[in-house]
Amino acid sequence: MRRLQTLLMLPVILLVIWLLLNDSFSAGQIVLGTILAILLAWAASNLRPLRATPKHPLIAMRLIVHVAIDIAKSNIAVGRIVWLGARANATPGFIRIPLRIRDPHGLAALACIVTYTPGTVWSDYSEEDSLLTLHVLDLKDESEWLYTIQQRYERPLLEIFE
Repeated sequence: MRRLQTLLMLPVILLVIWLLLNDSFSAGQIVLGTILAILLAWAASNLRPLRATPKHPLIAMRLIVHVAIDIAKSNIAVGRIVWLGARANATPGFIRIPLRIRDPHGLAALACIVTYTPGTVWSDYSEEDSLLTLHVLDLKDESEWLYTIQQRYERPLLEIFE
């Protein structure tokens, strides 16, 4: 049952998007959208040899809430730096953060989180050393960034993906 549910999720999402974009729920659009959704889902299945198996949806929801709050706070902080300019006393810099996560889907999620957060850029990741190099617009306290990345983001991602 779970396999069937996973198999049908992408075509259903594609069909809904098709119908919303066409702003029509006519029988012709439903048939055409269904055919396209099935064909695109079938074609896309060969492009993803490594499947993600996320676990713990409640932890994932809590992580999404934490990320949304952090993005809002970061928007305000970056806006203040941009608005005040030189008076903001921003100290940009790079920080190297050791990571424990190895799952490629978890690393991709962490990269998205970092990229979505204003004022931070995922600069490099050394797979051999498992070190993330992060550029921060206002790097005043390195320990705060270590805590944020390792505890607030990486720890839940470890529980979700590994």
